[in-house]
Amino acid sequence: MEPLKTRDATEETGAGAVDIARLASEFGLDHVAEVTPEMLDSSLVAHLPVEWARDHCLLPVRIDGALCVLTCDPSRVNDQENLALLLGEELRPVVASRDAIMSGIEKCYYSRQESAEEFLRDLDAPDMQTTGIRQRSDDLLQIAENAPTSQLVNVILLEALKARASDVHVEPFESRLRIRYRIDGTLYEQALPPKHIEQSLVSRLKVMAHMDIAEKRLPQDGMAKVRVGEREIDIRVSTVPVAEGERVVLRLLDRSSALLPLQELGMPAGVLEEFRRLLKQTNGLILVTGPTGSGKTTTLYAALGELDSNGLNIMTIEDPIEYQLTGIGQIQVKPKIGLTFADGLRHILRQDPDVILVGETRDEETAETAARSSLTGHLVFTTLHTNDAASAIVRMTDMGVEPYLLAASLRGALAQRLLRRLCPACRKRGEPDKKELERLGNAADSLKDCGVWTATGCAQCLGGYKGRVGVYELLVADGELQEYVREGACSIRDVRRIAGKQGAGTLLSDGLDKVRNGVTTMAELIRVLGSSET
Repeated sequence: MEPLKTRDATEETGAGAVDIARLASEFGLDHVAEVTPEMLDSSLVAHLPVEWARDHCLLPVRIDGALCVLTCDPSRVNDQENLALLLGEELRPVVASRDAIMSGIEKCYYSRQESAEEFLRDLDAPDMQTTGIRQRSDDLLQIAENAPTSQLVNVILLEALKARASDVHVEPFESRLRIRYRIDGTLYEQALPPKHIEQSLVSRLKVMAHMDIAEKRLPQDGMAKVRVGEREIDIRVSTVPVAEGERVVLRLLDRSSALLPLQELGMPAGVLEEFRRLLKQTNGLILVTGPTGSGKTTTLYAALGELDSNGLNIMTIEDPIEYQLTGIGQIQVKPKIGLTFADGLRHILRQDPDVILVGETRDEETAETAARSSLTGHLVFTTLHTNDAASAIVRMTDMGVEPYLLAASLRGALAQRLLRRLCPACRKRGEPDKKELERLGNAADSLKDCGVWTATGCAQCLGGYKGRVGVYELLVADGELQEYVREGACSIRDVRRIAGKQGAGTLLSDGLDKVRNGVTTMAELIRVLGSSET
């Protein structure tokens, strides 16, 4: 093998900074500053326990087609020889920093192509009765060392994370056990585990979530933590008894993939600019609305991320707390002990806040307290479940907020939905479907004379879609709208008329723009918005 291209690199050890290049030179070896994706080969670690690789800080790789082993301590020759014996290959030692090797280990093991279907195919049925119990967070990369049921759970969760699933459903039926992943808002059926492992599988999930495994008659909720290398994932676990057993749903809360900056959510440029202007207000009420699963929490967290948490006191009251945010005080609603949204909001006001996030406005007391709080020098965010921005304003008055109070406090209402993105690798341009054009009505006239993109499907996506993007409409509470709200007797039609005079776009218009630009399809737009927006 030709000499490797080298760059200066350093490693922090107990003795201080060690020059990797100098260390490699002392042993007459090559060195690398970083582990690139081209070096990694998951087949080389197929039978190498991840804990052994971490403990010995050794990683087999391919460099320029040659088999090598990355090491931060070339003097540990026995470990290198043991690894070569295990692989049955000669390995050329190459020096790298500990941090680079550890990072490479996590990436290499995460890329292994293990699936629940393959795991189940190789399992002996009697072994599945064993349930592994561990009190600390489990590392999903550490599979071989666990009991069979624990191995299966790890494989299912790791496969779900790789597929970008938001939820995992474990559903018992009379003669079978079904596993489904929710990916981009749609459920997809996975490998079918044998029915006889149902009890041990559910028990394992309950143990992970610190739930009562003996209680099978009542619904339970719990939290679990798992790791993918150094990345920790929170899992919200819910069980309910059904006729055929216990149904389990796991919500996967991956902070690294969910906490997105505001500009990456898919807002039109005008909406993004106007929404950021609202974030600079020192007081007022901002409503974010949409059905469950439409991305409201992601938008609100992105909005809070735009604010200066060092110079402001930001507090939230949520049910549940989806993700822990740095520098922000978050309160979990606990109705059983009397800590409701309204009660928690009153206590937050005694904490000298600048910005308040109320996870959901469900009743008159919470709505009125939020509105009054915004008049006393606080910027308040809250969510509602309505179809559009105009409906959110009417809903606040329907819940009992006095018109004068809402008119004085309201700054804007943002409505949103989530559409599946077209896969850029396999999308195809075609003619608009006449039936779809009819369903979209007059609003779709601009699509008749232009080509649109359609979903095809390939190995990189699911049915032609990969990921999701938001569609938005923003209604700003300007002078005319505030005056109309103050008069009382709000109607959705009149609020929409005023919004039209503002030049505000709608969810449908934003969706049609994304169809024209090849971001999504007409079929997906109709699936999400239906006929209510036409």
